[in-house]
Amino acid sequence: MEELKKQGCPFCNTKNLTLTEDVREIPYFGRCHLMSMSCSNCKYHKSDIEAEENKGPVKYTFTIKDKKDLNVRVVKASEGTIKIPQMKMSVEGGPNSTGYISNIEGVLRRFKRIIEDVRDNSDDAKDKKSAKNLLKKLWKVECGEQELKIVLEDKTGNSAIISDKVEVKKL
Repeated sequence: MEELKKQGCPFCNTKNLTLTEDVREIPYFGRCHLMSMSCSNCKYHKSDIEAEENKGPVKYTFTIKDKKDLNVRVVKASEGTIKIPQMKMSVEGGPNSTGYISNIEGVLRRFKRIIEDVRDNSDDAKDKKSAKNLLKKLWKVECGEQELKIVLEDKTGNSAIISDKVEVKKL
């Protein structure tokens, strides 16, 4: 892994930014570059994943059917967009988005934090009630009591849901 410390941070203008790059073999994906920027002063963080092989635009659809499905590996590049259609929620990809390697459970936790933020910080009773209902739905999914569809789209092809049960469509 390559690491450059004491670089200039674009946000707080201090020399506390650390840049890292690592190359890894990721199953079903091949050789990938994992890059990150982190500032110890202002806590700015950005990470991304880029495959050496260009797979073209792609859409992955996966249905969580039981607790075992929470372990399915997810590779999300910064350009990847994750959607949960049944909950009318999405996290859009783009230059300000973060890439990561996780599993379905980790993706659900990210959505859960967003919903909890609305529940805890909204002044609108309707928003709070909606957030509580969404959290209940996620809890049922995590317990294996309810199915939920996850969609991952990436115009660069650098994202994937890695499972034999995933539906893959080239865009």
